[in-house]
Amino acid sequence: MFIGERIKQERIKRGLSQQKLGDILDLSKVSVCGYETGVKTPTLDTFISLVEKLDLDPAYLLGIDHYIKSKNEPYRIAIADNDLVILKELKKHKELYNRICSDTEKTIDIINKRVN
Repeated sequence: MFIGERIKQERIKRGLSQQKLGDILDLSKVSVCGYETGVKTPTLDTFISLVEKLDLDPAYLLGIDHYIKSKNEPYRIAIADNDLVILKELKKHKELYNRICSDTEKTIDIINKRVN
């Protein structure tokens, strides 16, 4: 889950413990840990608080680094309907999805070894 990964990255970048981030957001350390591991999903209010108090771009926190546009527009990435179906199904399996996304370079290496 991108949100959890990005929360953890930003917390560490700022030198904050889970407890300190929890204090800033008026949450428990357990809640922060749950968000970072993907066991819990922040509520909309918590998400807004994260964005405001850590001065983050909401798109960044959601894992949106690349915008996908129609293949008819130059300099955009096109993604097939089948790709979206597969991604949507994969996201239903949070533990697997988190493992795949936790180390993208390793995941790509594994994929490449299986294909070759």
